[in-house]
Amino acid sequence: MAPIKLLVLSNPAAHYLRLLHQLPDPVDILVGDDPEFLTAHVPSAEVILVGSFEGDLLRMIFPAAREVRWVHSLSAGVEKIIFPELVESAFPLTNGRGVFTGSLAEFAVASILFFAKDLRALVQNQQAGTWKQFDIELIRGRTVGIVGYGDIGRESARLAHALGMKVVALRRKAVLSNADPNLERVYPREDLLDMLKICDYVLVSTPLTPETRGMIGEAELNAMKSSAVIINVGRGPVIQEAALIAALSAQRIRGASLDVFDTEPLPEGHPFYRLENVLLSPHSADHTVGWADLAMQVFLDNFNRFRNGQPLQNIVDKRAGY
Repeated sequence: MAPIKLLVLSNPAAHYLRLLHQLPDPVDILVGDDPEFLTAHVPSAEVILVGSFEGDLLRMIFPAAREVRWVHSLSAGVEKIIFPELVESAFPLTNGRGVFTGSLAEFAVASILFFAKDLRALVQNQQAGTWKQFDIELIRGRTVGIVGYGDIGRESARLAHALGMKVVALRRKAVLSNADPNLERVYPREDLLDMLKICDYVLVSTPLTPETRGMIGEAELNAMKSSAVIINVGRGPVIQEAALIAALSAQRIRGASLDVFDTEPLPEGHPFYRLENVLLSPHSADHTVGWADLAMQVFLDNFNRFRNGQPLQNIVDKRAGY
């Protein structure tokens, strides 16, 4: 059997690359992030593993990728590596979907509890040496609306439902979730404003696509309750940043918990740093211990499927963008 030629777009010093030794022979592995090196070796590559989380390298070498039969992204989000030529290609693109589901769903629940129990006030009072009692909220019976009902949305719904919350969701293909036991109702895309009006918490977990970019703007934030909290674990540009800053500054909504942003790292002096009604995570909500190794395991499992002629898992709809 001829060796499968694997080209890995990654810093060669990346720790997760040590797992490549688990690949079954025969396989020829070439690793690099130097454009000249990659351009020289991509013509014979059959499999490309995108370990860098930017798409520039793949786009640059793609015209010379004449033998490629499969591309895999370690990241679950693929908006940075999608480009027209890749969309039109005949071979599959797969991703790391599912690796980060549990940690992001737990962060969503933690965000709900952060605001419901006013954990910021607890910490501030402790630091000030102040004994100051105050009322807190029960989340049981509160409504959380999920924008984007994929793996992360479904796991978040399961956890929220277990805590006694009412869960509703917005999904492009709403009919697919009509029988979901964790949901009270599924809304189609055109009914987003109607869903937002009833929610105490709004979880944004949709991928970034041309359709979802900027889908939460001034009108949507104004539709929310003044006591509502918005949580974003999807992608920053799904929410219009200027509109969100304005709503938070004017306290038109109660608060926001943000793990993703338009620009990362978030620039020094950004308003999100100083707003006390914002819980800010530096895109670390999915950085569980060993997360990169878990992402690599998805690739290794899929590589065995590819080698054995079995259907690949986590195939991306390249036209939809997820």
